Amino acid sequence: MPEALIEDFGKTVVAWQKRHGRHTLPWQNTRDPYRVWLSEVMLQQTQVTTVLGYYERFLARWPRVTDLAAATLDEVLAQWAGLGYYSRARNLHACAKAVAELHGGEFPRSAAGLQTLPGIGRSTAAAIAAFCFAERVAILDGNVKRVLSRVLAYEGDLASSAAEKKLWDHATALLPAHEVDRYTQGLMDLGATVCGARSPDCLICPVQPLCRGQQQGDPTRFPIKTKKLKRSQRENWWLWVERQGQVLLQQRPATGVWAGLWTLPMFDDEASARAALPGSAVEPLPRIQHALTHFDWVLHTLRAQEPARLLSEGTWVARERLGDYALPAPLKRLIDGG
Repeated sequence: MPEALIEDFGKTVVAWQKRHGRHTLPWQNTRDPYRVWLSEVMLQQTQVTTVLGYYERFLARWPRVTDLAAATLDEVLAQWAGLGYYSRARNLHACAKAVAELHGGEFPRSAAGLQTLPGIGRSTAAAIAAFCFAERVAILDGNVKRVLSRVLAYEGDLASSAAEKKLWDHATALLPAHEVDRYTQGLMDLGATVCGARSPDCLICPVQPLCRGQQQGDPTRFPIKTKKLKRSQRENWWLWVERQGQVLLQQRPATGVWAGLWTLPMFDDEASARAALPGSAVEPLPRIQHALTHFDWVLHTLRAQEPARLLSEGTWVARERLGDYALPAPLKRLIDGG
């Protein structure tokens, strides 16, 4: 890369962030690694507007990392319910316990040390280190990959680990000598508010004069990633059994989709669901279509009005206490509507 680009890019991003970047988000203006880490985990593949409420509720319930470490996984999953990508919540709890038990309640003060904790990858570790400890280290989350790929007109296919490693090298080379925290925030802000995936606002972009992708006429060509996600279809049946104001729930296995969450008893087909309550009158409810990362899920629900026989496997939960359980978002909507 030309030395002029290395020097001008960092300065431009820092100056823009000071004047036009985001400054009022609740996890900004702090060097508390617990608060920054919590926000970074929640913001992975999730919009800021969605995260805000969850972030405030988590901090209200667990103001310190040691408080979160002392919670049970079920309590954490219940607070996380609806935010999706539940492995993040499990890693969040495991990380808090590791900080409390192995590090005396204090986060490691370097990106390398932070990466030894459960669920903290290279980019998240770098963000925490830059914001909290002023370490000069590069991040490369999805938004930043997009910004840098376009500025550099980077031709590497990011489906390749070798190409991604080279982009990491470029990201490190572009780091400014000073104000790395401001620069890091500026890259995040550019990716979130200006350099959109489908319609980048090049006219107001501060690095537009430096952007090779824009100069080539089509910045949306970048980043290049040829590997396409193969989506599959899945179909299951829920059995909603209720008695005396209590709903029957079953906990999902510790691995797989919705690991550790609570759902209605689930079956592979309608016949199996009906066979679980022989002789009972059941009411079919509207089907639910739910999109997950790798597949589209159709969920049917059969509701037993007056079950002739009660299922033995599961936990009976009073409807007013369902909020204490970690329920997946579609089930919460189903029960709230019923």
